[in-house]
Amino acid sequence: MAELIKIYEDNPNPKEIKKVVNVLRNGGLIIYPSDTVYALGCDITNKNAMERIARIKGVKLEKANFAFVCEDLSNLSDYVKQIDGATFKLLKRALPGPYTFILEANNNLPSTFKKKKEVGIRVPDHNTVRAIIHELGNPIITSSIKDEDEVLEYTTDPELIFEKWENLVDLVIDGGYGGNIASTVIDLTGGEPVLIREGKGSLEV
Repeated sequence: MAELIKIYEDNPNPKEIKKVVNVLRNGGLIIYPSDTVYALGCDITNKNAMERIARIKGVKLEKANFAFVCEDLSNLSDYVKQIDGATFKLLKRALPGPYTFILEANNNLPSTFKKKKEVGIRVPDHNTVRAIIHELGNPIITSSIKDEDEVLEYTTDPELIFEKWENLVDLVIDGGYGGNIASTVIDLTGGEPVLIREGKGSLEV
């Protein structure tokens, strides 16, 4: 059964952040708040954890399109082919923020994703998740939590999230009520930005 812990975004408690990171390092799954919706996450270096998320989402891991959540743009060169100046300026303007950018992947992706030609990158404007990634030392996988209720689409109340997910994940972070609009997804693999999904992020980036 999962543990529910409260972490305040304006001043994340380092002790609680370490607790979350220990769960991730041990192959656990977490549900965490972001600048958009609550999301399901795990350590990108742990294949078993990623397989658990894939099973929950009902997809094969090799075919899953999980985005990588990074602390900042310094992680880019680890997973993405060299990008041009215009693309980098766009990323600098938009991030941290409510966007997922699809970029061409390089050969350094974790073994699970070796066959992938592209990767989604997120740098949320949220202190808690960035503190977790900083302490962990590498990005986490992310997948938004959808609600069966089509009107809500995304669950926003952390206590309800905990009730629903407590037997599927290892830890739920209560960061207060979340949003219900997902990130804006923009494909940058073809030179010109292409809107894949309009979400919280403004298209004027």
